Amino acid sequence: MKKLLILLLALILTACSVDSVEEPEPSDPVLEEPQEAPAEKPPVVDQPKEEDPSQENPYTVPDEFQPARYEVEDPFSSLSFKEPLALVSDGVDDDRIYVVERGGTVYQLHKSDASSQKIPFLDLTEAVDTSGLEMGLLGLAFHPDYDENGYLFVNYTRSGETVISRFSSSDRETVDLTSEKILLTYSQPYSNHNGGSLLFGPDGYLYISSGDGGSSGDPNDEAQNLTSYLGKMLRIDVDTEDHPYLIPEDNPFLYSEEARAEIYAYGLRNPWKFSFDEGRDLLIAADVGQGEIEEIDLIVSGGNYGWNRFEGTRTYREGETLENHILPVYEYPHSEGRSITGGFTYYGEALESLQGAYIYGDFISGTIWALWLDDEDQAENHTLLDTDLMISSFGLDNQGELYIVDFQGKIYTLKEEE
Repeated sequence: MKKLLILLLALILTACSVDSVEEPEPSDPVLEEPQEAPAEKPPVVDQPKEEDPSQENPYTVPDEFQPARYEVEDPFSSLSFKEPLALVSDGVDDDRIYVVERGGTVYQLHKSDASSQKIPFLDLTEAVDTSGLEMGLLGLAFHPDYDENGYLFVNYTRSGETVISRFSSSDRETVDLTSEKILLTYSQPYSNHNGGSLLFGPDGYLYISSGDGGSSGDPNDEAQNLTSYLGKMLRIDVDTEDHPYLIPEDNPFLYSEEARAEIYAYGLRNPWKFSFDEGRDLLIAADVGQGEIEEIDLIVSGGNYGWNRFEGTRTYREGETLENHILPVYEYPHSEGRSITGGFTYYGEALESLQGAYIYGDFISGTIWALWLDDEDQAENHTLLDTDLMISSFGLDNQGELYIVDFQGKIYTLKEEE
């Protein structure tokens, strides 16, 4: 069964031929509020958030990395899920984690009782379009003040567009579907390369990854087009009730008349998963490749990551160059894997040997690696283990412990071999 799924998904996640697809006319993205909202709303400049100078970085990066030997463990052996795509924590309850299914359902699990049932938390199955294999409910993030405001944010697809919405949960047990506040929508010309992750950064802003809109080779040149939301990392401030969102004052293209003010970085193909390494103060994105290269990028404000002129460090469009685009911090060829799944830098306590290492994998090969960055962000890569998992995501609980999400329906952890 896995081989069949791999063959089907490899056609979409890697460089498949789509010459027979009729290319639709691209449409401009719109900002949207629920109900009688205007078709487009100009961005509103935000004041910078205040930082507490007395707060010290709680994360310690070790001086070196020496991996041990590892194996996967099934902590929820009695539970299974249908096409799970993400695992997140709420920042409030150390015993709870949440599993996101592509079809639109979010389940709550209690770690202390691994034999307990999965508890329905959010059901968007009626709203989510899953007609393409890379479409569905793709991301979930809880507000940093979730304990006080009950807000959670989702990224899902519907009828040819991506939707970023806010919902409310008053009791932290269920979500009120009538509370949806649509923050942002943008068109998706094809069914693949939707990106889909969203996370709150240490700065309190919401970051959203978007793919290049799909097909093969970015035929609409979306990733390099600063008037398009596609092929980008977006950054918005959601702490407003009067508008869908605000634009952070230090967004790099805020005052450009030829760029979307929400854009934080661009030139990305399909940054399916990204995360923050708070110990090193880095934003790390894993960008799924075309026909040859999978890459890991260190995302900076205003950065251009080269797609579709370059695939990783290799020229993709012969005869076309870019000035000052940013190269990957690490890349690997398709002989090692064909669809990178980004993970997290580990700062938990259960696996001391992984402290400070960025753990990631590959959806097709099932390999799990650790990327170690030195003081100058020079990378060394270590293979941790080979698995038969279809790794769709990694996740962290509130203690920073790592989970592996298998698209075939299971949730795993890593443990050191005895």
